[in-house]
Amino acid sequence: MNQYCSGLDITLGDASHVEEIARFQVDMAMESEGLSLDYERVLRGVGSVLADKAKGQYVIAKVGEVIVGCLMITREWSDWNCCWYWWIQSVYVQPSFRARGIYKAMYGRVLELAKAAGVSQIRLYVDKDNSPAQVVYKKLGMAECHYCMYEVELHSVAKANGE
Repeated sequence: MNQYCSGLDITLGDASHVEEIARFQVDMAMESEGLSLDYERVLRGVGSVLADKAKGQYVIAKVGEVIVGCLMITREWSDWNCCWYWWIQSVYVQPSFRARGIYKAMYGRVLELAKAAGVSQIRLYVDKDNSPAQVVYKKLGMAECHYCMYEVELHSVAKANGE
């Protein structure tokens, strides 16, 4: 139970949550980056993660039977340190449930799972213009690191999905 949100339950996502998680991802992309994602494509992507834990796993927040937030954990092996790092990504909390400790509770569950699994570090990336999220991460003890992120697009998403 969470002190800010009565009836809050933090658990791992499963196939029964695929539609809600996919909708959250579409909403999050539009809100945080102004990106319009194809729901059906995201639905397939989320379903793929839920079917294969090697790709990641979702942590969900429920109030009663209603899912109000989620995040995804992916893994990275560090050859430098001979240990696992976990990445938090795809974070979303429904607007009407924000500032009620939902993300804090999900993050706490991630820390518990990571400690039990012997994970060395928890990392995440955030859009550089998403100041509200950055404030939350800092309040929870995360610090900005010295890495910058770069990428190259090798093919369009539509092409990668056989469309």
